[in-house]
Amino acid sequence: MADVREHVLTGVRGALAVREWPQPRPRYVALVVHGYGEHSGRYEEPARALGAHGAAVYGPDHLGHGKSAGERVVVEDFEEVVTDVRAVADLARAAHPGLPLVLIGHSMGGLISARYAQRHGAELAALVLSGPVIGAWELPGRLLALDELPDTPVSPAALSRDTAVGAAYAADPLVWHGPMKRPTVEAFARTLKAVAEGGDVGELPVLWLHGDDDRLVPLGGSRAGIERLGGALTERIYPDARHEVFLETNRAEVFADMTEFLDRVLAH
Repeated sequence: MADVREHVLTGVRGALAVREWPQPRPRYVALVVHGYGEHSGRYEEPARALGAHGAAVYGPDHLGHGKSAGERVVVEDFEEVVTDVRAVADLARAAHPGLPLVLIGHSMGGLISARYAQRHGAELAALVLSGPVIGAWELPGRLLALDELPDTPVSPAALSRDTAVGAAYAADPLVWHGPMKRPTVEAFARTLKAVAEGGDVGELPVLWLHGDDDRLVPLGGSRAGIERLGGALTERIYPDARHEVFLETNRAEVFADMTEFLDRVLAH
């Protein structure tokens, strides 16, 4: 793969920064949708694995995240973020017309991607959800019951058994290290409900990846949402893995599972 390129699109609420990991002769397009408080630049390793598999890879920084516009980590309406992601899909399709499009969402990005699949599933060849915020995620309800949100940022140790991952996260100036903000928590609650009520995704191939020691987005709560979302489901649950399976100590296994799934999808 060539060096990373950067684009700036006009999003619903301002400038939207997009990373592209080019592939000179791609056989499909992969659109990576990042999680809460982070940015697309943290997806270098999965992007390289996908590129080696033949993908042209794109990833936006969501509103209020990374290099994109907006107050930090404030998302008032995730439907607007879905619309922003579709603008990135349009950019990718214009560059690579006719190629299959795969959507890969992690954590909050899994919620966004699930909603995207409900709204625009006919455009997708496959959906990959990693530690997705979907189903019975209890954190928004607990936080909204409080008069003030606590200043308890994400613990780097909860991300991966690879201590270097947590250290890099803690030192990353594009990562938000402060508390959650009430408008975003309210938007999480609304969008969890919207996805739960938004219908299944038909026969869309879905790959669900999750660590069974995920303390940020527990496995059981996500399972309820995955079962309701439907699709032609393949699941891979990794013993002892934490939240970020793409950066876990067994990430080579995770990448192999993902590319084998995509081979099956692309063969059809």
